[in-house]
Amino acid sequence: MQGFRKLSGIEMNRLSVEHYCQSPKHPLVLMLHNIRSMWNVGSMFRSADAARIEKIILSGYTATPPRKEIAKTALGAQDTVVWEYHADPLEAVCSMKREGVRICGLEITEGSRPYTAVNAGDFPICLVVGNEVDGLENEILDSCDDVLEIPQYGTKHSLNVAVAAGIALFELVHVFRRSV
Repeated sequence: MQGFRKLSGIEMNRLSVEHYCQSPKHPLVLMLHNIRSMWNVGSMFRSADAARIEKIILSGYTATPPRKEIAKTALGAQDTVVWEYHADPLEAVCSMKREGVRICGLEITEGSRPYTAVNAGDFPICLVVGNEVDGLENEILDSCDDVLEIPQYGTKHSLNVAVAAGIALFELVHVFRRSV
C-alpha cells in the first residue's frame, strides 16, 4: 500500500500575498456578468487566484467586494485578484478587443466549440460567464470572438457557473502553460 502524506503550505510552494501580487499572471481575464449569487462570485475569485489570472471584471448586477457573502467563499482571494467593475459589459468587451484580447463566452450555443479546442495562439483571452439561470445574453454572445462549451453527458445540461468557470479557466491555463 502506497503512503500518501498531505503537504504543508511551505512544501506546496504556496505564494505569500506579496509574492502573489508581484508574480506574473496568466494572460486570462474572467468576466462575470449578472451573477446573482455572491457565493458564486466568491468561488470564482478563489478559482481565479488559484489559476493566477490577470483579473476579474464584474459587470451588470454582479455584486462587488467587500461583501461578507463573497468573502465567505473567496477566502481572501477578493484581496489578491485584481478586479474592476463595469456596469456595461459591452464597453469592457470593446475595450479589451481594442487591446487584442480574444473574447470567449462560456455557453452552449449553435456554433460553439469544445472548451478544450483553444490554441496557444488564441491568447490573451477573456472568458465571459453569465447568469446562473439565463446564461449570457444574445447581445454579449454576438460580441464574442468565440463561444466555448463544456460537453454535458447527463440529464442536466448545465453546470454551476462557478464550477464551469473553474473547469474552463484551468483548461485555458493548461493550454497556455504548454506553449511557454
